[in-house]
Amino acid sequence: MKVVTLCGSMRFAKQMQQIAMELETKHGYCAICPIDAPDFTPDEQDLENLAKAHFKKIDLADIVYIVSIDGYIGNSVSREIQYAKEHGKEIIYHENTRED
Repeated sequence: MKVVTLCGSMRFAKQMQQIAMELETKHGYCAICPIDAPDFTPDEQDLENLAKAHFKKIDLADIVYIVSIDGYIGNSVSREIQYAKEHGKEIIYHENTRED
């Protein structure tokens, strides 16, 4: 079973959860998603810790799955893509619209 880490803007957290469920139930992957805490307001240290944790999730993955809704990939996800490339990870892009 391959491990897949999802990367995408947290504005698409709901879609990433749905994609993770499909990856596990329909495709036999083990999916790792970013943490979604809508009522949490992180400070700079929190953001740094979350970024480090997400890079570790990429380290653990066989595949990095980039979720792009309406073509949006922000700065954090761009850095995650670059990190994944530098570490030889397979990258899959999931692109759709909010209506899909």
